[in-house]
Amino acid sequence: MGCALNLWSTTTSATERPGLAGDRDADVAIVGAGYTGLWTAYYLAKADPSLRIVVLEAHTAGFGASGRNGGWCSALFPVSSRRLASLPGSSREAAIELHRAMQATVNEVGLVTAAEGIDCDYHKGGTIVLARTPVQLARARAEVAAAHEWGPGDLRFLEPDEVAAQVRATKVLGATFTPHCAAIHPGKLVRGLAAVVERLGVTIHEHTPVHTIEPGRAITSYGGVRADVVVRATEGFTPGLAGESRAVAPVYSLMVATEPLDAAVWERIGLADRPTFGDHRHLIIYGQRTADGRLAFGGRGAPYHFRSRIKPSYDEIPRVFKGLQATLRELFDLTEVQFTHAWGGPLGIPRDWCASVGLDRGSGLAWAGGYVGDGVSTTNLAGRTLTDLILGRDTGLVRLPWVGHRSRQWEAEPLRWLGINAGLRGMTLADMEERVTRRESRIARLMAPLVGH
Repeated sequence: MGCALNLWSTTTSATERPGLAGDRDADVAIVGAGYTGLWTAYYLAKADPSLRIVVLEAHTAGFGASGRNGGWCSALFPVSSRRLASLPGSSREAAIELHRAMQATVNEVGLVTAAEGIDCDYHKGGTIVLARTPVQLARARAEVAAAHEWGPGDLRFLEPDEVAAQVRATKVLGATFTPHCAAIHPGKLVRGLAAVVERLGVTIHEHTPVHTIEPGRAITSYGGVRADVVVRATEGFTPGLAGESRAVAPVYSLMVATEPLDAAVWERIGLADRPTFGDHRHLIIYGQRTADGRLAFGGRGAPYHFRSRIKPSYDEIPRVFKGLQATLRELFDLTEVQFTHAWGGPLGIPRDWCASVGLDRGSGLAWAGGYVGDGVSTTNLAGRTLTDLILGRDTGLVRLPWVGHRSRQWEAEPLRWLGINAGLRGMTLADMEERVTRRESRIARLMAPLVGH
């Protein structure tokens, strides 16, 4: 990760695992030891302990987004219910059922981590999203109305005094609140999960980059794993696989974290129940109060890199770190606080922004991903769904509308670079437009169909 200092990796211990040494056979080969791959391995091993499951990881378990994210285990799905209902073979009822499944998944993660002894600082305090301008206030009320239209009506509007009971930020006019989110320590979760699946008999080979996935085989420079089912669980790193260069776009999200704050500061800020937080601007921001008393805060703003390149140097963009620090200081009127960590990493964005999971029974190739940053809980749902698909179970999970969905490929370069960066810049301009005009951004309305709304 270059010189960037990742809070989650510096506050948990890692276990080094040997790489693949020659060809081997398995029943299921999983490419990627992030949340998707590990949750899939976990549920498969629990369902059928006789399965030979091998996980192949290019770096170390949790190296990617699973070990770098904002720690929101939420019921958020990257596209709206309206968009889900419009997918082929879907319906309003199916979209609502997926929303309910996401809510249940937040609880499932808590139950499993407790049962397996994974101390990942899980605390279900919900999510509060602040409205800090009149335009944001109107957007917040509209979001609550839309949530009730599509049900279940779990999102509610908070008046300023209700907001102050949870968090005291600047310029607050109102907020939305949902109880369906838990704050976690991402590094503790992914590394704890890796240890659990190993105890269940799963083999994890680290430092073993897969360059080709084909029916019956995952191929590396050190040998291949032959398996009846091969699962692609590579998220933002997918373009590095042969034939997958346009499957998803790796777009970077960056984070900063403060020193542990003293009791007087927390008395002024609030967040006593550790709700995750953000506001209703267009360029996404996200934060949490960590279990050790810090503010961990992130947002978009980093560029997409030509030809989907991923490099350690892209994890750190000083102007974005500086902007995140300034935003957090302004949000809570923090003048003296010091920042001790700054890091980043790529997330995977499919062309239609819709996450998907599936299994091609003819080839034995399975996949899950395209979470657009909403993967902490969605990966758990993906792991349970892949388990049902692989074992041939006819359950409600395999009938959810994201199952079997295939996003079309991204455009070839340079159109991909131009389009994605124009979109990222557009969200910044939309916020600037609203500050000037005090009206809903025309730019944002034009961009909405392109970002899953």
